[in-house]
Amino acid sequence: MTIQTLVSPSGDELVVLTRSDYQDLVDARDHAVAMQQIRSGIMPTLLDAELDDYLAAPTPLAFWRKKRGLTQAALASACGISQPYLAQMESGKRTGDVAVYGRIAKHLGVRIEDIIDHE
Repeated sequence: MTIQTLVSPSGDELVVLTRSDYQDLVDARDHAVAMQQIRSGIMPTLLDAELDDYLAAPTPLAFWRKKRGLTQAALASACGISQPYLAQMESGKRTGDVAVYGRIAKHLGVRIEDIIDHE
């Protein structure tokens, strides 16, 4: 890693490094944050057997609802949406707005990113 230091016109010390080195530092920070979230229970993890169920589920939302032992009706009611709307979200036929995903994620105890289908 090659690092240069410069002094700005205002007297601030600046550090210059390659884009690749910068990205490595960002990745290392993100990894450290993720590992801390896993250790503290903020970020859920899956067992090997659960991974098969996750991959077989139509959407991550459907997987997490089932993993938490909730019916569509119960989760929909808790989040202020209809069961048919939740069913369409789970099947991937409909997307919700960020507020709906936020309520669902909070109720399931996961991050919004964990329940959104990234395909």
